[in-house]
Amino acid sequence: MGQSRLAAWLANRKVRNASAVAATAIEAANLQHTQVPGEKTAAAMACTLTRAVTDLDQEIARIDTQIEARLREHRHAEAITSMPGIGTLLGAESVARTGGDIASFGSAGRLAGVAGLAPVPKDSGKISGNMRRPRRYHRRLLRVFYLSTQVAARCCPASHAFYQRKRHEKKTHKQAVLALARRRLDVLWALIRDQRTFTVEPPRPDHAAA
Repeated sequence: MGQSRLAAWLANRKVRNASAVAATAIEAANLQHTQVPGEKTAAAMACTLTRAVTDLDQEIARIDTQIEARLREHRHAEAITSMPGIGTLLGAESVARTGGDIASFGSAGRLAGVAGLAPVPKDSGKISGNMRRPRRYHRRLLRVFYLSTQVAARCCPASHAFYQRKRHEKKTHKQAVLALARRRLDVLWALIRDQRTFTVEPPRPDHAAA
């Protein structure tokens, strides 16, 4: 191929420092003098696998673009993706797992119950006040809230402060994340109900703004 063609090939695939990478590759190839049995066969197989991986990457990118386009058509897309930690894929999955209409659950508490974020009593005999996750809940929906909450706990100041407060209350990491996930579910419900997007500070009433 030669260094210039290799550099152009790498640049077209958005490889950083394509010229330097190409020069290093050519230099390494020129220093290779040892040949082993089956080298050409292995090289051909590597080339075939590389093409397959490249094609797969392109197919994944195409599907991601389609998912994003379909999500943008949904009436709640702007509110959902405005939540820190919820990007295109998790936003699309949340729409899919709720049947396309979160409001159909009737209340944030009902949605939290379906997602496994609303604990239920586990009382027996003289013991009361024990709470546990319901036995039946939508695990894929819980995954959406759990994963997005883990991201938000790192990148969103409000979520990070809430998470740290729960940790200071001697909650485990998982307990703190689940508590934050429930809080974020309530916020998302309110955003969709009020047809607005997430802001760090709550919107001021009109009379206060005046």
